[in-house]
Amino acid sequence: MATKEVSLIAASCRNNGIGFKGTLPWRLKREMAYFTKVTSEVRDDSKRNAVIMGRKTWQAIPSKYRPLANRINVVLSKTITQKPDGCDFLFADLQQALNSMLENEHVENIFIIGGEQIYREAIANDLCRNIFLTRIDADYECDAFFPQFDENIYKQTQNTFVSADTDEENGVKYKLCLYARK
Repeated sequence: MATKEVSLIAASCRNNGIGFKGTLPWRLKREMAYFTKVTSEVRDDSKRNAVIMGRKTWQAIPSKYRPLANRINVVLSKTITQKPDGCDFLFADLQQALNSMLENEHVENIFIIGGEQIYREAIANDLCRNIFLTRIDADYECDAFFPQFDENIYKQTQNTFVSADTDEENGVKYKLCLYARK
């Protein structure tokens, strides 16, 4: 039996920015399709991947895309006690969410999708195996940032989702990177 993997997935610009005023600072449709593919694809059709996000990230997803289709949507919040409409689970903290999703037989893999504080906690958690990070080679005004991580712990590698190539969309160059915990 394959073991569930816990991964982070994010896109950041040159200054590690990931968001501005509760939204993405860029519009890159192919990069967003990549996010959807990575977080949705399962080997076992009877299962789905879980996406874990903070309340602000949940609220930043345009309502027409909420919940994220074909995934188990998990929201973390210390301030709300009612599960948001469309969300599958609500937890007060990341560890509770991870424990629940790891025990859930309907979950194949787990993806942390933001925001800044949730990423910071996940990177420090020994359960986190991979960081899928799109590095956008452009400057954007941001007020949320992807945390620095130790590249001696997370080594850059490749898999079926990631190649050494740089992509370009709307005149913006970006590279799909994967860092795996040693």
